[in-house]
Formats: sequence, C-alpha cells, structure tokens
Amino acid sequence: MPYRPPLIAHEYFVADPPELPVRSHGETGLSALTSAEPVAAEAAGVTLKAVTSAGETLVVQVGVAGEGVIRVRLGQDVDARTRSAAAISMVTPGVFAGARVEAGDGTILLDAGPLRAEITLAPWHLRFTDAAGATLLEQDPGHTDISGRLRTLPFGRSSRDGAVAGYHESFAAPADEAFTGFGESFTPLDKRGQRPVMWNFDAFGAESQRAYKNVPFYLSSRGYGVLVDSGTPVEFDVCQSTHSTVQIVVPDDLIDYYVIAGPTPPEVLDRFDLLTCRPTLPPKWAFGTWISSGFFVDTQERVMARARRIRERGIPCDVLHLDTYWQTDGHWSDLRWDAANFPDPEGMLAELDGMGFKVCLWMNPYISHLSPAFPQAAQDGYFLKKADGEVYVADCWHGSYPPCGIVDFTNPAAVEWFQGLLRPLLEQGVRVFKTDFAEAVPHDAVAANGMTGADLHNVYALLFNDAVSEVTREVAGHGMVWARSSFLGGQRHSAQWSGDTYTSYPAMGSTLRGGLAHGLSGIPFWSHDAGGFTGRPSDDLYVRWTQFGALSPLLRLHGTTSREPWEFPEVEAEAVEALRLRYRLMPYLYTAAVAAARTGAPMMRALCVDHPDDPVAWQADLEYLLGRDLLVAPMTSPDGVRKVYLPAGGWVDHWTGEVLAGGRYVTVSRPLDRIPLFVRHGAIIPVLAEPGEAVGDGPFGEITLIGYGVGESRTTVSDLDGDTTITAVPDGDRLRVTVSGSARIAGVELVGAGVPVVVTTVR
Repeated sequence: MPYRPPLIAHEYFVADPPELPVRSHGETGLSALTSAEPVAAEAAGVTLKAVTSAGETLVVQVGVAGEGVIRVRLGQDVDARTRSAAAISMVTPGVFAGARVEAGDGTILLDAGPLRAEITLAPWHLRFTDAAGATLLEQDPGHTDISGRLRTLPFGRSSRDGAVAGYHESFAAPADEAFTGFGESFTPLDKRGQRPVMWNFDAFGAESQRAYKNVPFYLSSRGYGVLVDSGTPVEFDVCQSTHSTVQIVVPDDLIDYYVIAGPTPPEVLDRFDLLTCRPTLPPKWAFGTWISSGFFVDTQERVMARARRIRERGIPCDVLHLDTYWQTDGHWSDLRWDAANFPDPEGMLAELDGMGFKVCLWMNPYISHLSPAFPQAAQDGYFLKKADGEVYVADCWHGSYPPCGIVDFTNPAAVEWFQGLLRPLLEQGVRVFKTDFAEAVPHDAVAANGMTGADLHNVYALLFNDAVSEVTREVAGHGMVWARSSFLGGQRHSAQWSGDTYTSYPAMGSTLRGGLAHGLSGIPFWSHDAGGFTGRPSDDLYVRWTQFGALSPLLRLHGTTSREPWEFPEVEAEAVEALRLRYRLMPYLYTAAVAAARTGAPMMRALCVDHPDDPVAWQADLEYLLGRDLLVAPMTSPDGVRKVYLPAGGWVDHWTGEVLAGGRYVTVSRPLDRIPLFVRHGAIIPVLAEPGEAVGDGPFGEITLIGYGVGESRTTVSDLDGDTTITAVPDGDRLRVTVSGSARIAGVELVGAGVPVVVTTVR
C-alpha cells in the first residue's frame, strides 16, 4: 500500500485491501524465469515449460487471442484459471485466420497481424512489436543495483512462508511514454508516477487514487493496451518505484494478461470490447435530465409537486430520482415503500408516466441487522459469512448507519430472493434502479461458492449489477442500472456515475479527470452529481457544474442538499439554459452514444482519443471532446478564466463564430451563462429544431443541421429507426448538402458564412 504520512487523516474502512507481504532482507522467495522450452505448439499459440531462478518449473502459454491481441499466461498449472473468471466472463474473440507461429533457433515468433510477440528462450525474454517490427513494449529484464539487489520485479512469482504471494511482470518504459486508464481514477490523466491498486473503495470525495470503479487495463501513448485478467487487488507501479519500468503484481493463482494493438486508442478499445463485451446502449430517455430528491425525507405529495413544478417552469427533464427516503428511515435497503409517505406508489408512478417522467429508485446490497428482513435472509444463507459460518455483519456505512449483512450474489437462491424484492417495484412502474455502494466486501469474508472476500471484493459489483440489470430487462425491457461501483467488463451495465464528490471547483476538476480515465477504460456512458454531492454549492459553482453535466454523456442533478434549479433563484435561468442546450443537441448526443455502443470509444473523449500523436493530448485532462466535433472545457475556477488547448486544425467558438487555429493553448474568459465550447471547423452538428420538455421514447422530430464553416464533410444522425447519412460538398458559390435516410431535416444553417445551401434528400 502507498506510504501514509503521519498526522494526515486516513479513512479506514471495513473493506480495506489485504496488504501484500513485505519482502524480507535478502529477497528470499523471489523467482524469475530464466529459460524455457516448447512442449506443445498449435496454429495460434505455444505452451512452454519454464525454469526459474529458484529452480521451479512453471508453465508459460503465449497465444494469439484475436487479430491484434496476444495473451500471456504464467502459472503452476496449465489449466489454472483466475479466481474471478466466472464473474469477469472474458471471451475469446474467435480464431484469427492470419495467426502464425514460427520456431527458429532458440526463438519463437507469434504473428497476430498488427501485433507480434518475439520469444527468446534462453535467456528468457519477451518482446512485442507492430507488423513492421518496431518495438511496442518488452519485458524489463530486472536490473540490479550496485549491491546486487533487483530494482524491479521480473516475470515470475514470489512466495512467503512457503505459499505463493503473487505473480509479477515488468515492462520497460521509455522516458516519454504516457499511460492512462485503470478505471475511474481521479488523479491526473497520465498515470506515470502513480501506483493504482485495483481495489474498489468508497472513494470519499472522489479526489484521490481511491476509486469506486477499477479496471485492470491501461492504454499507452505508444499505441497499445495491456489488460490483466484478474479480480484480485492487482497493483500497477507505473514508473513510480523506478522511472523506467511498469511493474504489475497479481496476487492470484497465475498471471494472465493480454497485449492489445492499436495503434490508436479507439482501435485498442475496439479490441478490448471483443475480449470483454460491447457497451450496452441506455434507453433513449436516459440521455435526458435526471433530477434527484436529494437527502430529504420525501413523500408522494412532494414528488408530485416537484414534477408539476418542473413542467410549469419549462425545465427539460426525463427522470425523477427518488433517493433513500422512498423507504422508511432506518430501513435501507428493505426495498419497500414507506407506506405512510407513499400511500399509492402505483398511482403516483402512473401519473408521472403520463407527464413524461420515468422514475429511478435508490437501493444497495446491504440489509441492516435491525431490519425485519434480516433474520429470515440470514437463516436462509443469503448473506456473506465469516470463516466460522456466522453472518458477516459489517459497518458498511462508516458508522453513520447500523451494521449490515451483505447479500451474497454468488448464491443463486440469494439472487432469486433479491430480484424478488425488485420485481414488484418494476411491475408497479419503476423504470430503473440506482445501484449504490457495493464496495464493502471485507477481504476475510466467505461466499457461498467458496470465494474469499479478497477474491470477491471487486467482482461483487459485477454480480450485484448483473442481478439488478437482469430483472430490470425482464420487466422494463432494458438492462440499464445507475451504478456507483463496477469492475472489468462493467460496460455491460450501461450507466455509471462518479460517486460522492465534494462540492468545490477542484473536486469538479478531479471528477472530470475520473470520467476521462474511465472512458479510456472502456466505459462510455458515465455521469456525475452536477453541483457536487456534499453540501450546498455556491450559485456560480452550481451553474458551472450544471453546464459540465449538460455536456457530459449522462446528466443528473443530485446532492446532499437540493439541486433543483429553483432552489438557486439568482442563477436558475443560467442553469436551465444549460439543460436546454443539451436537449437541443440531443440528435448529436444520441448519435455519439450509438457510435460508442458500437465501437467502445468513449462519448466523453480525452484529446488523445482523436489526437494520439500529440503529446499534449495525453496531458490535457480538464477538457474533452464530446463526440468527435464538440470541444468542451468546463470552467474549473471561480474567476471565469482558463486556458484551453485546441488540438490541430481549425476550431470555431460556438458562442462568437470566431475561427481559431489549433495546436496551441488559448486563454478564454466566459460569463456565467456560457461554458467554453468549440466546434471542429467544417463540422455539421444536428440539433432539434424545437426541443421538447422530454426526450421520451420515440424518434426525433425535425432536425436542423448547423454547419461550422464551409468545406467537404460527412456526418451521421442515429435514431431509433436507423442512421441518416449527411454529406456536404462545396459546389461553386454554394454548399450542396445530401441527406440519405429517415431523419426529418428542417433546414441547414451556416455559422458565420453567407453561402447558399442546396439540400438534396435521398430516401
């Protein structure tokens, strides 16, 4: 674990990770592969018997796992599986017809098309190249210092007291290489010099390396990715201990990793999805505004008054979220309506549906030991247990709520029971659940399927969300959840938000960084609590954060105090105008969402996604591209002034129409009612001609195309009834726009250009 300075507050938690053993003086127990010999070869891979520096015999498997993907396994047993294999559900993308294995004089070459692995048998060495032979990454040989001690952990394993403590791998890192990913880490985007530990925390403010959602995967600026298949607390020392080496420690029964070719981030993420899964597209209405009840005792009367007020004030909104107090105080999560405050939930849900609102309910997988539901569930074996067989009653709320039992989702009977609590709510008309918490599995707990808490801890979030998603799909027709915690493969659950952020400008910046890293970890549908979570934001921060939310993949107004726009009367108009901008942009946003679901590339794109050859793009982490054509730079300081890096090309200021040259920083100043927003020169942005009060479930109405500069361009509008292709070609003194598809185009507007437009429609 990272060093903790004395006298600095540290939040201890029932589910802190077990610490790896500290190696004793003399480095006993460390072994490194020294040589290997082939024992079996196939068309797409090779199995080798390896000898270590400690005289052990281990098994190495190197194989082509798909076009541009090579898998490496090291363990004691050729049939060994990771302890989390069932929950993570890695898949083989299919046989790559071009796979090739060639044996030479003491060498083996594996060809996966755009990626190759070169193995030297004695002494052992492994190098990965592109198709032309240029090195992408290679194993660090394990340099020694002047005293003869190893400075890095080699490809091998370590033991303590006669038991294997973990396997490890090290890769050499050139001085200019940047690294990103690892899930929703709230630290700077380039993780070089950091040491992320893959352990889901209750992240307490979302301003540190403690993350709710870890993904053991990273992207490199050199055009490749590395994915470690393990649910254990894998540690990535990203050039922290040694500036020139990335070290990976896996406390599992083997190390099993994939090297994934690019060369661009979208190509890496596309192949990443083939190993895990494609992101699940949320229902269309989910891209509208979500407005929360906040942390107040709620009632049916208050909910209806809130809904009527939203419609009366013309605030665009699709989802009303009811947080903890839809249940009786002290009975979270019994998953039962507070009968006194909600006497007719079915009638309320039907009335809200008629007003165009979907309803989301808060819940979590913990049952208070004081709950009437606890004794029977405990008797039936539905909770995690201690080693002695007793129910593990844990302080899952950090002292603010009675200790709880943790539902054991490895037990099929417990899953069925839990889904049986949710199904009646969905049948009443609830459309989606906010799946909160799920980071509290203690490392010494025991699950019904025999997993230890350390092995279950991370993948527990997947099992929890799987159970909720499955019953939601069964009744509501979609599998979306609004999840706080997740892990590798969590893009199958559609929507995730950044957790309990502080209410401050710096916290908004760290939240943005977390979203960019998570997008580069395979999660395109992400959100955050607009306004910040803890406490009441100042008026200006409320507006600035709402603007950031309005130009995020998904948008929810939520916090410990109210985030309803009318509670900020001095700036209500500015906040609502940001929501209206989002609804006007809905054809563009939904098109970007459809593309993300198809390809795995994030909606909220760090600049390196589209400009991987620009070193600044790997460092500029307080701005992003929303889709391919909108550059968003949230105002992360109260003075309304900031520097924005514009990548190569021309950029049009959305507010003024000014065309700016890219490849440089510009200083921008914006009044409170405007977020820094730029559009790629030549882009055509589809917007709603007349945005409504809700996105709803149906196709878009009439769409206006806005061109930012005259030039040849092509764009797509995706909708429930298919894609419409739009091309623009200069034709003498006019711009000829061709529309092919079902979208209803009302007209074309050009920003800052008095050029006639001719529209041709092809059906």
